[in-house]
Amino acid sequence: MEEVLRAAESGAQNVSWTRENGSMLGNISANPLKRNEDVAKVEVTVLVLVLLLALTGNACVLWAVSATKRHQSRMYYFMKHLSIADLVVAVFQVLPQLIWDITFRFYGPDLLCRTVKYLQVVGMFASTYMLVLMSVDRCVAICQPLRTVDKSIDRFCVLFSWALSLIFSSPQVYIFSLREVGDGVYDCWGDFVQPWGAKAYITWMSVSIYILPVVILSVCYGLVCFKLWQNLNLKTKRGPLRAFVSRASRDAHPLSGVSSVRLVSKAKIRTVKMTFVVVLAYVVCWTPFFFVQMWSAWDPAAPREDMAFIIAMLLASLNSCCNPWIYMFFAGHLFHDLMHRLCCGCGCGCRRNPTEKHCRRRHRGTSSTYIIRNTNHGPSLAHTSSTGVQDTEEPAESHSSF
Repeated sequence: MEEVLRAAESGAQNVSWTRENGSMLGNISANPLKRNEDVAKVEVTVLVLVLLLALTGNACVLWAVSATKRHQSRMYYFMKHLSIADLVVAVFQVLPQLIWDITFRFYGPDLLCRTVKYLQVVGMFASTYMLVLMSVDRCVAICQPLRTVDKSIDRFCVLFSWALSLIFSSPQVYIFSLREVGDGVYDCWGDFVQPWGAKAYITWMSVSIYILPVVILSVCYGLVCFKLWQNLNLKTKRGPLRAFVSRASRDAHPLSGVSSVRLVSKAKIRTVKMTFVVVLAYVVCWTPFFFVQMWSAWDPAAPREDMAFIIAMLLASLNSCCNPWIYMFFAGHLFHDLMHRLCCGCGCGCRRNPTEKHCRRRHRGTSSTYIIRNTNHGPSLAHTSSTGVQDTEEPAESHSSF
């Protein structure tokens, strides 16, 4: 997009997604034949860190989700596809940009140029739309808690989002091509036939990837906040009555130490908090980028320094690597499941029984054994002490289930 802005006067607008060698929407260098090498080194270093964090983080999330018993839940389904979209961003957007910054020029045929530009935008669309789906899902879960959603609807929404991402990215194939930017110097640049083409394209991309999704996200979380405020007022008014009912329930059922309704409510609120932080990270990372794009496209007096575009692009790239660590923070059991799977894989004190389908973990230096197993009433956590007495509790999953 930046490249479009730099060549607008000549009628050959160059659109991509980075700097002089092509940013996600345009070429941004005023002089495509040279660059600041010191700035390029910093950019390469940051992109390497972003790429490593995005690949390892999202791969760990996918592995942990596949290992956990909760992977069938709707929340985990959307998390899985958001992680896949972030991996697409890392592999097809950050990695090509890293290679491009190292070589300075695009070394490849015209078909590769068009393919790279196309895939660079697919991940952006997919990541944004998966985040919107996740937020809408949490809004429905909070505002209509008794409503059941068929899994086929979730699959359709996810597939439809991927299809939209593939379709909306198709203009990149026609805009970009391998063309001469100097005497005997070729690069992957974009071209618009009409002078207003660059403005129209940048505006379209900003609306479809940022402005419209942010509006939907704002509406969703506005409804969620209103519903939570209503529930808080309701709990405050019914506090004494609930306390009396809770005491009566404990007297009638001494083994039930917690309220299942309360646990489910806390789990939903926790997922809403996690999704909100993911949305906040998205807004923080992408707002400077699209602000710079729109400002430069519509204001002829806007500053044209490369540094502003580079910082905005690098900040936008951070979004693909911060999401998995947010998941790990709010869904701590994901990290525990991942470590447990690694532990079982390397055989360091954890063993599985394929016939009984439970996992047993023994702690060195103690005589206690914790066994997670299935009972007729569902999974339970049994603790056997050295005295041979066995105590049973509700599983930890119920406190952190999505």
